[in-house]
Amino acid sequence: MKIRRTTVSVDIDGVLMGSEHPVVVQAMTNTPTANIEKTFKQVCELADAGAKLVRLTVNDQEAAQAVPQLKKQLLDAGYRVPLIGDFHYNGHILLSKNPDLCDSLAKFRINPGNVGKGTKKDANFQQMIRIATDYNKVVRIGVNWGSIDDALLTEFMDENSKKVSPKPFNEVMVDTMIESALRSIDLALSAGLKEDKLVVSVKMSHLQDMIAAYEGLARKSNVALHLGLTEAGSSVKGIASSASALSILLQQGIGDTIRVSLTPEPGVPRSREVDVCTTILQSLGLSYFKPTVTSCPGCGRTDSNYFVELADDVNTHIEKKMPSWRKQYPGVEKLNIAVMGCVVNGPGESKYADIGISLPGHREEPTAPVYIDGKQKHVLKGDNIPNEFIGILEGYISLRFA
Repeated sequence: MKIRRTTVSVDIDGVLMGSEHPVVVQAMTNTPTANIEKTFKQVCELADAGAKLVRLTVNDQEAAQAVPQLKKQLLDAGYRVPLIGDFHYNGHILLSKNPDLCDSLAKFRINPGNVGKGTKKDANFQQMIRIATDYNKVVRIGVNWGSIDDALLTEFMDENSKKVSPKPFNEVMVDTMIESALRSIDLALSAGLKEDKLVVSVKMSHLQDMIAAYEGLARKSNVALHLGLTEAGSSVKGIASSASALSILLQQGIGDTIRVSLTPEPGVPRSREVDVCTTILQSLGLSYFKPTVTSCPGCGRTDSNYFVELADDVNTHIEKKMPSWRKQYPGVEKLNIAVMGCVVNGPGESKYADIGISLPGHREEPTAPVYIDGKQKHVLKGDNIPNEFIGILEGYISLRFA
């Protein structure tokens, strides 16, 4: 059952989120922003993979001065992806000193847990909000449990300790996260920021706590929400945890933009986090980015790697062709393709797909029927099946989506 979907629509330099708009995928660079060449290449990589927004670290004067140059290079190269400045500790100083930085960014990320201590905390926060308002920029208030405001957490812990039945620490932390977000929202609005210029996140690294924090905030506010499981980890663990957390929330209608935060791995491109985001949204049927290839996991009936190699060939072909297909064949993203390995589920999956092939399993007749729109149209044999099937696929796409 859906808790809600915000009714507020947020426009980030032409990228729309919230309300009836699709969930937006975003990513973050891990290059030193002052290194314009490296950062430029990574922003392009992330945008090409499907990121609609890209966040940059702005941690010092060198990074602040690099952003306008980076923005110009991106525009000159045809990349109009909006850039987000990620600020911690000194954002109020950097934004005040660098008007070109304010112009170049589409959105400011502010962490209310580290904008300052004591009386300076609210003053620094409001200063950044006023700058955002002056430049007509969107703000994300990014509450993170690893940098939660110490004074607020102490306040909640003291109150909890006085209860007859105190809550466990993680529940107090969730309550603190939600309260930090709500107080920050009120402070931002009172400083002049409009609701349609506001995005909020309450990121935690433990899945169930993160879900509880977002569900609680969704019940108490109507602002656009940025979803993410922070410090998710690497490889299978990071992908599985992120997919689980985001899917549970998105299925309830919670979340307007998402990011998957994966620990970098040697040889793995930064765009992996974008690929995970787009796959999550497509698996949930919320957005479509490329044709879906259904392929079987293999078993004792499939003692050949033939179907494995064909599935890989088809996926590789899709990746290569999508930039041109996307422009030439609108709607091709929703195409369903089946590449199956034996007679058990092969014909059925192939019939229910838009186009599918059922390769022969162990001791089966060495033929591969091809099904199009539920009917068998071809039977392939011999050593040239991959090229023949991809040729049939190309022909089907050109006829159906032209």
